Amino acid sequence: MDKRELIDSICEINQSAKSEFLANFSDEDLNDYLEHLLELDLEEIALCA
Repeated sequence: MDKRELIDSICEINQSAKSEFLANFSDEDLNDYLEHLLELDLEEIALCA
């Protein structure tokens, strides 16, 4: 994913995140954060099941 796609994906999951703020981070940092959000999302789904 390019930086814009990473930011868009993060904003979909974390709706309080601001694109302007996220743009300050590297692609690698954004990718790490997105992976973290996805892990949390999966944990929440597992807890609800």
